[in-house]
Amino acid sequence: MLVGATPGPGSEFAATAYRLQPPLHELVGTVMAPTGALSGADGQIRPFGVQGLFHADHRALSQARLLVDGREPEAIGHVHEEAGRTRFVSLARWLGDPHPDPTVRLERVRVVGARGMSEHVEITSTASVAVTASVTVELSCDFAPIEVVKSGGDTVPAEPGHREPGGLSWRNGGIRVTAVGEDARAETGGGRLSWDLFLPPGGTATLRWEVVVDDPAAVVVAPARTLEWSKPEVTAADRRLTRLLHQSLEDLRSLRLAETGAPEDTFLGAGVPWFLTLFGRDSLWAARMLLPLGTDLAAGTLRVLARRQGTRVDPASGEAPGKIMHELRRHEFTVEGNGLRLPAAYYGTIDATPLWISLLHDAWRWGMPEREVAALLPHMEAALGWLADYADPDGDGFVEYIDTSDRGLANQGWKDSGDSIRFRDGSQAKPPIALVEVQGYAYEAARNAASLLDAFGRPGAERWNAHADALAERFRARFWVDGPHGRFPALALDTDKRPVDALTSNIGHLLGTGLLSEAESAQVARLLAAPMMSGGYGLRTMSSGDGGFSPLSYHCGSIWAHDTAIVLGGLARAGFAAQAAGLAEGLLAAGEAFGYRLPELYAGDGAGPHRGFGRPMPYPAACRPQAWSAAAAVAIAHAALGLYPDVPAGRVLLRPMAGAPLGALAARGLRVAGAEVSVAVDAAGRATVTGLPPGLDLDVV
Repeated sequence: MLVGATPGPGSEFAATAYRLQPPLHELVGTVMAPTGALSGADGQIRPFGVQGLFHADHRALSQARLLVDGREPEAIGHVHEEAGRTRFVSLARWLGDPHPDPTVRLERVRVVGARGMSEHVEITSTASVAVTASVTVELSCDFAPIEVVKSGGDTVPAEPGHREPGGLSWRNGGIRVTAVGEDARAETGGGRLSWDLFLPPGGTATLRWEVVVDDPAAVVVAPARTLEWSKPEVTAADRRLTRLLHQSLEDLRSLRLAETGAPEDTFLGAGVPWFLTLFGRDSLWAARMLLPLGTDLAAGTLRVLARRQGTRVDPASGEAPGKIMHELRRHEFTVEGNGLRLPAAYYGTIDATPLWISLLHDAWRWGMPEREVAALLPHMEAALGWLADYADPDGDGFVEYIDTSDRGLANQGWKDSGDSIRFRDGSQAKPPIALVEVQGYAYEAARNAASLLDAFGRPGAERWNAHADALAERFRARFWVDGPHGRFPALALDTDKRPVDALTSNIGHLLGTGLLSEAESAQVARLLAAPMMSGGYGLRTMSSGDGGFSPLSYHCGSIWAHDTAIVLGGLARAGFAAQAAGLAEGLLAAGEAFGYRLPELYAGDGAGPHRGFGRPMPYPAACRPQAWSAAAAVAIAHAALGLYPDVPAGRVLLRPMAGAPLGALAARGLRVAGAEVSVAVDAAGRATVTGLPPGLDLDVV
């Protein structure tokens, strides 16, 4: 979600009246949830913007600046070595031999863990003379809540105190931050750890320090269990895919979280830094995209959200019986200047509930143990109760939302910015809003729930199949509109039940839900593959021909990796290999441009030197790493391989993208019903699978 007010017509821009959200795109994130460090590319954490060491929605350090003789070393590069570990390389060219080649090099290795951060600074000299210097780390802490940082609010550093020789500490309420340097001097005035450095000719030295955060009030913690998914061995003709998968899986490992008090159930925090907590929609989609690697993450995500499933009607939080929550914080999330005040447990989401049902169904088909599925069926039935009794407040037969609290999210689909629902001419729709993709989610959830109810001998399957049939009929009558390029489903219905006739990526989420006929799917595929939608590095959120389009609009022209991945997966499964491959190429090109760490979103400019830019432009406030953006790499590989199991039915469909448009690809270590499975597609598109558990029949298409 975006924050910050926009100056009105005729207003003069003034920093005192208008706070800007700080940019992220040039910062380097080192993460091991619930802790994450954001620094400059040189490794320095400076006391401005969103730089800092964050822990569970608070900033633990607002500065960690390394100085040699009172000067900042000169950075030459950095590399993410693995989840939670980054190496920054810099030079102290004023030290050592007086010739052009640098002879004193610093490697600052940052390791972020669940409760803090440690660094060791390896200083190496190749000089012919001895080197002496003073080394200091300047530290400060402001305990700023993440929403204050996000809105560019003012903060005040806390005063440090001594903890012990070589250590500093800060306290704020129940949070304590402690920094200790091995063999260092601690200076509370200014907050410094200092060392005297002596290197003989050709010598080396290593300086170490760490910071620990004690935060008993945090609502999220590190999981207790080991990794919930497999780490497959993948070979691909297109090396961009293997590189993107490697970095994405490391980023996903760093985003694992659990609720305080329930560390056995893992979910993925949505993204760094704004959303490193439980987000219903984001956590559900990420778990769904990772199903080819196992069902444990899906099971943990389902259970965490089931424990917080709504039980009462509360307009302030958006809670309703059976509803799946949107966002979890330690306290009310208040953003200065725009009236947004979200309760700590906020339910303002229209899509998380049907997505929860479909994740349960899909995990069951991938082989989630039946006892675990059965334990969640009462929660599924409660979710169906929400669909029946609360999801359609005006009774027109469509799932819709409106914020009645006047302090929550105005838009409650995945495009949740305030201006995201627009007509073709650019004007904004008024709520209540019935989103196009949500009708697809609801249809799919009804069908999936009916399958589960029938399989487990529970009543209601006939009712929910009939519900889906009726929804499809109403949808076909009300949502399809004519546009300059042919008929397509509208983005939404507004308060007057008018179709919001912008052409958007939302319609791609209908593919694979069953709501569209084959002819309708072909029309949607054709429109989404056109240059106005797919002319950049992925799928634009809005057509470049629409009045509300802007390449740097959060939801009206930008490109989101997860959105593109969801649509390409639907295209691939429906048999539109060429269109799916075009979107995959866009994501792979973007992955390469962003160092194989896909951001939350980026600009929707055209691709190529003659139609736009030779690389995608960043969106300044995008989270990175982001769970569902990282999961997109798995979605690309899965779409290309085309493995679709139905373990309860005893069959597996193998339907790779026709013609192998991404080239030869093989993955060893996928999981079906807990068994390790290998799938390979050769350059001609011929597919093979090995390792399927007994009792499953293979159907190759």
